[in-house]
Amino acid sequence: MTHFSTLGLIGHLNNERAVYSIERLIRFLQKRQKQFVLEASTAELIADKALLQAAEQIAEMDSLGQMCDLVVVVGGDGSLLRAGRALAQYQVPLLGVNRGRLGFLTDILPDQIENKVDDILNGKYISESRFLLDMQVKRDQDVIATASAMNDVVLHPGKFVHMLQFEIYVDGHFVTSQRADGVIVSTPTGSTAYSLSGGGPILYPKLDAIALVPMNPHTLSSRPMVVPSGSEICIVVGEHSRALPMVTCDGATHAEVQTGDAIVINKKPQLLELLHPEDYNFFERCRSKLGWGGHLLDQ
Repeated sequence: MTHFSTLGLIGHLNNERAVYSIERLIRFLQKRQKQFVLEASTAELIADKALLQAAEQIAEMDSLGQMCDLVVVVGGDGSLLRAGRALAQYQVPLLGVNRGRLGFLTDILPDQIENKVDDILNGKYISESRFLLDMQVKRDQDVIATASAMNDVVLHPGKFVHMLQFEIYVDGHFVTSQRADGVIVSTPTGSTAYSLSGGGPILYPKLDAIALVPMNPHTLSSRPMVVPSGSEICIVVGEHSRALPMVTCDGATHAEVQTGDAIVINKKPQLLELLHPEDYNFFERCRSKLGWGGHLLDQ
């Protein structure tokens, strides 16, 4: 188990509850005499100057990966996704405190902060690796846009709901052409998010696989497909009449595409390490967050 000496703290920017939990976490770290670095945008939300002065430093998010050996994200899954995209290259582990809605990735409840974070600082945790996707948009062999995704890369019609045409290739092999509202390319992490809403499979987090999920396909026989994570996926945009197609990564970064553009997706070389409390269980999380049934008989 790793000894954590310096923690980075990131909070949801428009959430007063997250600010309260960040301040509570700072007071706990002070008692533990732990050094911490505040992410710059998070620091702007804290009114208590004494708490700000307790920080070792205030830094931009990218810098946390070089300065810290653990980063705690207080917010919802979107906050953790944002941190994951920024910090994956530094291979610094992330820990999530839930101040959002669903909280599939942010495990620790607000009233558990002191106990659960203390356990993790004492080496009582589960470590889990997650992979991200790198996306490029190529036009006439020129790369015109790049982005990363922890959940998914989505081709969609943009502002207007119109059917798109596109071709899918895996490792250079032609798979199919489709007429659909778009396609979701999802990691196991993203399989319980937008991909699930689109009818995609739930992928166990340790699976080294990617799901391709068509969105409202015109052909009823079109179904989600799972390929190895090492595959290079290429989506070639076909002709469209009134749509303004876009490719979106994690619902956060967007790029406009046009006929003939190729969206090339590969597994990011660096893995992201997530830390969970010792009592974390993926299937229990599915039951509690997705409303699955419990035991038929009391044990």
